[in-house]
Amino acid sequence: MVEVVVSVTKKGQATIPKKLREKYGIKDKALLVEEDGKGILLKPLPSPYEEFGSLKHLFPGKTAREVVEEGRKEDYEREKRLLKIAGLPDV
Repeated sequence: MVEVVVSVTKKGQATIPKKLREKYGIKDKALLVEEDGKGILLKPLPSPYEEFGSLKHLFPGKTAREVVEEGRKEDYEREKRLLKIAGLPDV
């Protein structure tokens, strides 16, 4: 475990030492988590590019376009049913 003393500005800003930023991959933003009775913990946030494709296991064999079109079709069918119930013309 590494312990480092850092200064905190009047605005509450602290600098994370470069070695630790590089080691943990902290770039533009970090997640700050309060741990009851222990203090705070900084965690690196993954970039959207690192998360690209992270939902593939939920929709095996389907492209993103197919998943979106399927969702839109369900919404369209629901909207048609609601318009019919309300006695309004179909869109």
